[in-house]
Amino acid sequence: MLAGQNDSRVGFNQCGIAWSADGGETWGDMLPPFRQRLNNPAGLLPTTSDPNQHTITGQPGTFHTYDAGSDPAPAFDSQGRGFFGCVTFDIASNAGMVYGVQSPLGAQGSFFLNIGTASRSFIVVEDNDPNIVHDKPFNTADIFPSSPNRDNVYTTWTVFRFGCGSNGGYCSSPIFGSMSTDHGVHWSTPEEISGHSATRCFFGNAFDPTRNPSACDFDQGSDPVVLPSGDLVVVFNNGNTAANNPNAQQLAVHCKPSGSSPDGTARLNCASPVKAGDDIIVGEPQCDFGRGPEECVPGPWIRTNDFPRIAINRETGRLFAVWQDYRRNEYDIQLASSIDGGLTWSPAGTINPDSGLDHYFPAVDAVAHSAGDDHVGISYFRSERVPNENTTPPTGFAPPQPGVQEGNSDYVLAGGRPSFLPLPFEFEVVSPVFPPPDGIQAGFNGDYSGLTIVDDDAHPIWSDTRNADPFAPVNGVARDEDVFTTRHSVPNGFGKPGTGKIGRD
Repeated sequence: MLAGQNDSRVGFNQCGIAWSADGGETWGDMLPPFRQRLNNPAGLLPTTSDPNQHTITGQPGTFHTYDAGSDPAPAFDSQGRGFFGCVTFDIASNAGMVYGVQSPLGAQGSFFLNIGTASRSFIVVEDNDPNIVHDKPFNTADIFPSSPNRDNVYTTWTVFRFGCGSNGGYCSSPIFGSMSTDHGVHWSTPEEISGHSATRCFFGNAFDPTRNPSACDFDQGSDPVVLPSGDLVVVFNNGNTAANNPNAQQLAVHCKPSGSSPDGTARLNCASPVKAGDDIIVGEPQCDFGRGPEECVPGPWIRTNDFPRIAINRETGRLFAVWQDYRRNEYDIQLASSIDGGLTWSPAGTINPDSGLDHYFPAVDAVAHSAGDDHVGISYFRSERVPNENTTPPTGFAPPQPGVQEGNSDYVLAGGRPSFLPLPFEFEVVSPVFPPPDGIQAGFNGDYSGLTIVDDDAHPIWSDTRNADPFAPVNGVARDEDVFTTRHSVPNGFGKPGTGKIGRD
């Protein structure tokens, strides 16, 4: 098993790596040594030996190393090679990079090949441009032995473009993708894959009128998964809804990867996006953590997001997407499914049975049930709500307003069979009750969580604050924000409605 987490033990935030070679019973961890790369986008333009362009604008580099990293993304291929991706940046310049490195056969994620100081290997994209920001990479690998694309590796991420308007502001944020056919050594030229749709994306781009008027380019939070056929499906959150629709939507693209990344012929070949589900955002609470108003959970006082997560039942090929939204005037977990490789989606509904709490940061996986249908597992956080949470104060929720940064939380594992049992799913609490993050960690408790299911054993991974910080107050926090996992059978029943209580199932 491979896991990733943001880790600040050496100062600036890094993408930490954890691995287990015994099914999650014991773990090792490390901080990656990949920051010694000297930023040089101009050196990543196509060459005879590598026809791919590993940069968006190819500006001159800083020739300075990278300071920090965020948004870790692990994967394994069919033969046991591990892969790890991350976005890195230089805090004193515009330099940014997304990498995807390989843990070779036999290492089981405990060791990764390195990025050379001036090498092109393992670099997905790199820029040094104030108008280009790379964010939120996720990756996946083709694990199907009969797939024509077996062991291909894929990374998707958001490219924020700036420089529009009189003040050089926001332009767009499309989803990009890249693939490697040689185990991460060579990555293909980044492609914009979020596409355009006259039936899904409307009103043009008021920030950048040079864009296609039906471009689906107000995006964030992509997540890819491979089908048994070797095709790729990517889900992402989109805001190009009609002018009379104040809410967002979850979109999906179906891609047919082809070609060779070392030869420069690799292409993702993605179709136009289709709708996977509605993202109801009206009424969501807002907080200001120093970056302006943003979606938040006021009880623990942390930022949050409605980005979708995707999983496949590897035996049946059925797809499942989950996300949080505010359709019931609280954060709840939504589920949609696809039986045709992501070409069309059917909403299943809200999966959490309890109300009166906020439910957020879901993760999903699925396996075949013994009865022949799907056994879906979904894990997520729950937090206590604050008084009048559906009415955001003019300056946003913030302490010492009643209940803000005072609400307790827990983490739960839910499960059921969508084709047999009605929603909502039964769930069980898998963490202790824990208090809000404090000090320098206030405002954050991860930006997502994770889940993998092996046979019928779920392995969720999440962060919480159960541990007191041994170095307080020197370390700037009273309670550590640490990463935890457990092994637990997937619940398989109908969840009983009622008002939820933290720490109870």
